[in-house]
Amino acid sequence: MIFRQFLDFTSHTLTYLLGDGQAGEAVLIDPVGSHVATYRQVLDELGLRLVQAVDTHTHADHITALGPLREQTGCTTVMGVRSGASCVSRRVREGDRISFGDLSLQVLETPGHTPESLSLVLETPWRAVFTGDVLLIRGSGRTDFQNGDAGESWDSVTGKLFSLDGGTVVYPGHDYKGWSCSTIDEERRCNPRFAGRTRADYIALMGALNLPRPELMDVAVPANLGCGLTAG
Repeated sequence: MIFRQFLDFTSHTLTYLLGDGQAGEAVLIDPVGSHVATYRQVLDELGLRLVQAVDTHTHADHITALGPLREQTGCTTVMGVRSGASCVSRRVREGDRISFGDLSLQVLETPGHTPESLSLVLETPWRAVFTGDVLLIRGSGRTDFQNGDAGESWDSVTGKLFSLDGGTVVYPGHDYKGWSCSTIDEERRCNPRFAGRTRADYIALMGALNLPRPELMDVAVPANLGCGLTAG
C-alpha cells in the first residue's frame, strides 16, 4: 500500500493519501483546496488514479478540495449521511466501505465535533484509524459550534474509537504539536481530556474552553457546503 501524509501549515490540517499500487487507485482524506496541484502531482508521480475523496466533516478552518478534485479527476466525493453539503456524490453511514483497488476503509460515525463527523478504519495491511477532528493527539475537536455536542464527542471517542485494538495507529485531522500519529492505547492512557475523567467531567471541560472562532469560519463553512466550489 502507498501512504502519504500532507500538512497544511495555515490550518494545521493533515491530509492523507492512501493507494493500492497494484490497482493504481487511491483515496484522499480531508484534502485542502489550496493543495490540489500538489495532490495531483503526487498522484501522477506514483501512477495512481484518484477514485474517492473524503471529508470527515464540514471544515471551518479551510476550504475543501472535494469539488475541484471531482471536476479535475472525476473522483467520487464522499461525506457522512448527516452532512448538510448538497454537492457530495456519495453519503456514507456506519459500516459502509470506501474502496480503492483491493483495499478499503470502514466507516464509523463519530459525531461530536460536528453531527456528521466520520472516522475511517483501515484493517489491512496495518490497523489504523483516521479520526478527523473528533479525536486529536492528546486532545479532541471543539464542540462549541456547528451543532457540536460534547456528550456525543465523549461517546464517540470512548465508546467507538477506544474500543478499537490498542495498537491501532491514530491519524488525526490536525497536528498542532508536531506529532503526526499516535495509537489508541496511548490516547486511552495519556489523552488528558479522557484519561481518568467521567462523561460529566468532559462535558464541563469542553464547555469551559472559551476558544476563539476560527478566522475563516464564515467563509469556509458556506464554501464547504458546496464542496469548495464557488457555485456548489
